[in-house]
Amino acid sequence: MTTLQSRMNMKEKEEKSKYKKMVGKGGASSSLAKGKKPPVKKVKKSKAPAQKKVLNKPTEFLRFYNRGDLPLQVAFDGAHRKVQWKVSFDKLDYHHYLPIFFDGIREKNEPCKFLARQGTYDLLAKGGDKILSVVPQLIIPIKNALNTRDPAIVCEMLKVLQRLVQSAEHVGKALVPYYRQILPVFNLLKGHNANLGDKIDYAQRKRENLGELIDETLELFEKYGGPAAYINIKYMIPTYESCVIR
Repeated sequence: MTTLQSRMNMKEKEEKSKYKKMVGKGGASSSLAKGKKPPVKKVKKSKAPAQKKVLNKPTEFLRFYNRGDLPLQVAFDGAHRKVQWKVSFDKLDYHHYLPIFFDGIREKNEPCKFLARQGTYDLLAKGGDKILSVVPQLIIPIKNALNTRDPAIVCEMLKVLQRLVQSAEHVGKALVPYYRQILPVFNLLKGHNANLGDKIDYAQRKRENLGELIDETLELFEKYGGPAAYINIKYMIPTYESCVIR
């Protein structure tokens, strides 16, 4: 009889232990068990579209450089690099070469980077009246450089644009019809200024502050773009304030 009672007690204990396991696990209508906290998902901070770099495709400048079809090479004057031209500027076909050099502004590897940038400045300095008729062919290379949204490339293209509008008479006016293709990226990156507080911004010394370069370029566009320049800039960049009309 004792063994029977002990077996009965064992069964009761097993049933009670099973019941306890079932409580809060879906086996009862209510539960006092503390629920598990849902896992917190870490949200990655995504960059704004204006700050995202776009894939930089191979340039026409690199293709011509690899083929040996460019009329210049790197030369050294002591420890300083310079560009040595193989052909005089009077004999250069600006319709052919100037768009290629503008496309080379996207180059980030040496020696193409140095050759393309210094070559572009040389062509603009020596081109004179040849430059005006080439302006329509320069728009696509300009857009490609700006659309990379790479700060180093955009800053360099802004400096080139500043030289371009001052390179010859009426070049600034010839750019006005193309503002709708060029200025959207200006509008996206115009506020790209670092808030440094009391710190020194060394980028100003190197002229690599993107926001300031955009402001300088827009002012030169208005100054050299004629009467229609301001209204077209204002249409694309509503926050722009005239530097001529006071």
